[in-house]
Amino acid sequence: MHDHNCIDASRVLVRHGFLQRFCRLRVRFELMLKKCEEKRKARMEVEKDQYKSATSIQVPHMKGGEGDKSYAKNSSWQVFLNDLPGNDFNTLFKSLPSFYERLKKEKGDEFGQRTFIAAVPGSFYGRLFPNNSLHLIFSSYSLNWLSQAPKGLISDTGVSLNKENIFITETSHPSVRKAYLDQFESDFTTFLRSRRSELEAGGRMVLVFVVDDTIFHPCYFAPLGTAIKDMVSEGLIEESKLESFNMPIYKPRDEEIRLVIEREGSFDIHQHQITFKVDWVLSLESEDKALDLEKYGKGKQVASRVISAIEPLLVTHFGHAVMDDMFQRYSVKLTEYLETKEGFIETLVICLIKK
Repeated sequence: MHDHNCIDASRVLVRHGFLQRFCRLRVRFELMLKKCEEKRKARMEVEKDQYKSATSIQVPHMKGGEGDKSYAKNSSWQVFLNDLPGNDFNTLFKSLPSFYERLKKEKGDEFGQRTFIAAVPGSFYGRLFPNNSLHLIFSSYSLNWLSQAPKGLISDTGVSLNKENIFITETSHPSVRKAYLDQFESDFTTFLRSRRSELEAGGRMVLVFVVDDTIFHPCYFAPLGTAIKDMVSEGLIEESKLESFNMPIYKPRDEEIRLVIEREGSFDIHQHQITFKVDWVLSLESEDKALDLEKYGKGKQVASRVISAIEPLLVTHFGHAVMDDMFQRYSVKLTEYLETKEGFIETLVICLIKK
């Protein structure tokens, strides 16, 4: 599995699993639609034939005016959910009827009837949509996934430069972080170039990253690496398996994100929100009120969330036979960590406007 990205793409690109954020996005987006429509009409005068071709595929028509003829009451809203082709889209599609019903109940029948949701398979490290066909792109933590594990993590003599680690840690050699940074810069640049063609002039991208605040806070992959290392020492996993495994995930620093955006040159940074903390455990409680964290253990719940996201990578590399043992050990390591320390991720939200 060379990448594990979930694009959030659109007229909104929304990562599936984040449908609950859709309504809030639309309310904020209505204010922007009028400006986008004005720019669209101006461009139509210059590129009329080209625009008509694109709108027949992607772009719903907008009506101007006030009152019953206003944008808010007549706008159509098309949402594209994107993931890699191997994703189980049937599960996603089965969840849509209940989502439409909830949307109509909370926002009104007309709102639900003017909302159209579709899925687009493919990697967002490449083109997915026609030129000038999108107004808004929303990506939540997806860009932390690299297209592949970085090259250059093995020395000329065949020794792992990130020995006994599966991710960047305090013990990682500086060249390891450099290799991850190089891969991130390449992938993020490809992403920006692809999206600049697909967005209309003035279109927005809202990107959410897990970031490195430069003060080292252990990622929840660190306890997983420790659990795997224990299994190696007990002969349950070959050492070569550990030495050759590196997570294709990177936590960029704020300035690294900005540098790529400025160097690529297609977008202005419209709004930059200061990073905020997301607690490993509280994020679970807020999303699932039914969780009994005292009964099942905080570590087990966090481990379940992490493993569900990366299990295909682990199974492919280490084999299915060791997964249950690995999960149990990982749960224990996380529980031990959370008993004495705080577990959280630093989150950055950034809004870009196509020039």
